[in-house]
Amino acid sequence: MLIYNVTNQVAHTIHEDWLNWMKTEHIPEVLATGMFTHHRLVKLLETDETDGLTYAIQYFCNTIEQYEQYINNYAPALRQKAQERWGAQFIAFRTLMEVIN
Repeated sequence: MLIYNVTNQVAHTIHEDWLNWMKTEHIPEVLATGMFTHHRLVKLLETDETDGLTYAIQYFCNTIEQYEQYINNYAPALRQKAQERWGAQFIAFRTLMEVIN
């Protein structure tokens, strides 16, 4: 199993709206691609919150092919939507991880 992890630092001014948008629009759109089996949304603790709050969204998929299909066919449009809505008020850092145990 693979985990596609997206860590976001979100400005205080949009925090509540962004979180609501993630829960009600963005995460459901990502899952609707059919590439991921489920997700987990977490808030990072013990981080410097001067510039904003930090969240990680973890999307789980079974194969590298599903991940690659998401990255190639769906991610660009979904990232663009987020950028158009929130602009520079959030920063996203993406990683791919493999579940070992």
